[in-house]
Amino acid sequence: MSLPEKDLIVIPARYGSTRLPGKPLLKLAGRTLLERVVANARKAASQVQNCAVVVATDDERIGAHAKEIGSDVVLTDPLLDSGTARTHAAASQMDKAPERVICLQGDAPFIPYDTVAALVEVLREGGAEVATPVYQLDWDRLDRLRVHKQKAPFSGTTCLRDENGRALWFSKTILPALRNEHALRDAERFSPVWQHLGLYAYTMQSLDWFVRTPPGRYEVLEGLEQLRFMEHGKRIATIPVSPQKHGLSGIDTPADLELAEAAIKETGDPYPA
Repeated sequence: MSLPEKDLIVIPARYGSTRLPGKPLLKLAGRTLLERVVANARKAASQVQNCAVVVATDDERIGAHAKEIGSDVVLTDPLLDSGTARTHAAASQMDKAPERVICLQGDAPFIPYDTVAALVEVLREGGAEVATPVYQLDWDRLDRLRVHKQKAPFSGTTCLRDENGRALWFSKTILPALRNEHALRDAERFSPVWQHLGLYAYTMQSLDWFVRTPPGRYEVLEGLEQLRFMEHGKRIATIPVSPQKHGLSGIDTPADLELAEAAIKETGDPYPA
């Protein structure tokens, strides 16, 4: 496929989800998840310019729907085991390799387009090989995360950052530990804890490196693929963003779909029509 632009937003969209089969084709408030994600990707690409959008799928039904909504689409190997691998496969099918690649999951309709655009712009500055968004937790959100982790300890990822926004570490444990927390609560509206939003932008060189490099020890222990970069000393830029208004970054289960419908009714539809 021809790629006249320098950068590429890839939307990995699998049909065979165990918990929610065919989910990119499921409708949320009258529009499919894929339609919503493609619309966000297009708006981000328009904002940064010189950026293309393509859907990467393993299924003809999703491919047909992508074409119906006017999106370019590439078919990828159904045996690929992650959105990152599918993103790399799609980028590799371009006649000319993109300089930067953004992986925007096809089941993530609530990722704002300006967050996607910000990742592209940060990588274009040349100071990092990977970029990803994070948001700072106020004390109420931190309390809710702690309660949630009692039931689902591997749900929710936190991030340590340096003063320039470079990631120091990611963990399923809540980092950092907070000494004298009572005094911190009295002094500051926000806690020192940053939570990760699962969206990545890569230089093509770093994405090539990732797919040919075995998983790292801490990556396996934590279940966090970004640690593969960190274990090899590669730089990840973190972009501060606002917490998700709708509370859901992705749709994984029927319950998530119901929550998303309720959230749209309560707070409005973010679809960038």
